[in-house]
Amino acid sequence: MADPTNPSDPFGGGSFPGMPDLNALMQQAQRMREELVRSHDDLSRKSVEASAGGGMVTAIVSGTRELVGLRIDPQVIDPKDPQMLQDLIVAAVNQGLQKARSIEEEEMRRKAMDMGIPAGML
Repeated sequence: MADPTNPSDPFGGGSFPGMPDLNALMQQAQRMREELVRSHDDLSRKSVEASAGGGMVTAIVSGTRELVGLRIDPQVIDPKDPQMLQDLIVAAVNQGLQKARSIEEEEMRRKAMDMGIPAGML
């Protein structure tokens, strides 16, 4: 509910009672933007690992869902069966991307709660 006596309330305290204070709304939007940029920076420093084939192929994916590394055990490289290696790479990368998506969603949920925004809004 708007509080017309509170200048920090974006829906009160403006020049026109009952109308949103656009300056306060803009400041709030700027704070939210800064917080989201900070979250993105935090995510870019995090990484997850996912493997396939019993650890024969491991994908390292950043929190911003970029493939940043790939380890392949030399034993899995069979020139007669490249399809197997391709399948293991795809499986490891997809699993890594899913893990990264999960940590990104959790970070956004936490930021939304910190900002008093319902989780589904970000």
